[in-house]
Amino acid sequence: MDKLLDIYSDYLIAQNQYATATGLSDLLEGQISHDKVTRFLNGQKLASKEIWKYVKPEIRKIEQDRGGVIIIDDTIEEKTYTDENEIICWHYSHAKGRCVKGVNIVSCLVRYGDIALPIAYEPVCKDVLFCDIATKKKKRQSSVSKNQMFRDMIAQAVTNEVKFDYVLADNWFGAKKNLEFVHYDMKKKFIIGIKSNRLIALSEEERKKGQYQNLNTLQPKDGEKRIVWLKDLSFPVALITKIFKNEDGSTGILYLVTNDLESSADHIYEVYQKRWRIEEYHKSIKQNASLEKSPTKVVRSQKNHIFASIVAYCKLEFLKTKTFLNHFALKYQLLMKANRMAFLELERLRFKTGCDRIRA
Repeated sequence: MDKLLDIYSDYLIAQNQYATATGLSDLLEGQISHDKVTRFLNGQKLASKEIWKYVKPEIRKIEQDRGGVIIIDDTIEEKTYTDENEIICWHYSHAKGRCVKGVNIVSCLVRYGDIALPIAYEPVCKDVLFCDIATKKKKRQSSVSKNQMFRDMIAQAVTNEVKFDYVLADNWFGAKKNLEFVHYDMKKKFIIGIKSNRLIALSEEERKKGQYQNLNTLQPKDGEKRIVWLKDLSFPVALITKIFKNEDGSTGILYLVTNDLESSADHIYEVYQKRWRIEEYHKSIKQNASLEKSPTKVVRSQKNHIFASIVAYCKLEFLKTKTFLNHFALKYQLLMKANRMAFLELERLRFKTGCDRIRA
């Protein structure tokens, strides 16, 4: 690994404020100038290919012939006050139900047991400018869709000989083309969420007659598994229904489809639960690896900062296997150590200057 990348990614873990070139230079007492850090961030393009090179040796150590899963999802890191460009722009947030300004990152993780490492990622780049006819406003769109990124990442994982049993994703990636790609082109199994408005046939005979019904018209049973045909999909899938209660007391229904027709509903749901690790990954790169704390202004430095944040996440994941502490516990331990040193230094200065502690 490049020495400066190693130092910068360590800095992203260790600090708890904005990650700046000046901040790193000051931390190292000028051993590395802030100009050198800035040149690093604006220098060599660091992207998905380099992440694979970084994690490949570790993955080869921990990979398993059975039990591995590929998890793909996206997250938005809001950048309200950063100037808009092709990656810092407006994206629709399903969590908030509205468009937010920031960077949208699609990531692909491989998980073996309790270890989950990123093997590919792409910031959504809205590189095409157009004028909205209705509003007469300038807008942006990406020349590469997130669904295309989904397929490209799986294909690259297969090319890189990553071992996995299933592809896991939520209903945003449940498009027909994605399911067919995994099933026919990659010859892999998937467990993917689908929306309740999908049309299904309950038998092959109904499919041939075009007799489809809306998924939300069924009377689902918790843990039920049935073989169905999704409209326009040329192969049958197993539909698993999971009913759960939300924190507000309301009832929610999770619909999963898989081309693994043999396994039980309990097994399919148990495997799908592994998908949750990508949510922990999103939270960790934002809060523990300083993804959200960079004032970088240009696209190249913004992309390289994202790369360094993902490297920092990997370092925390490596440390987790040695210390048996999760990312947040590791970060807390570092910050408490720093706070103790600051507290002792303050006491030393007070003693040195003769300033007595104010007593109640």
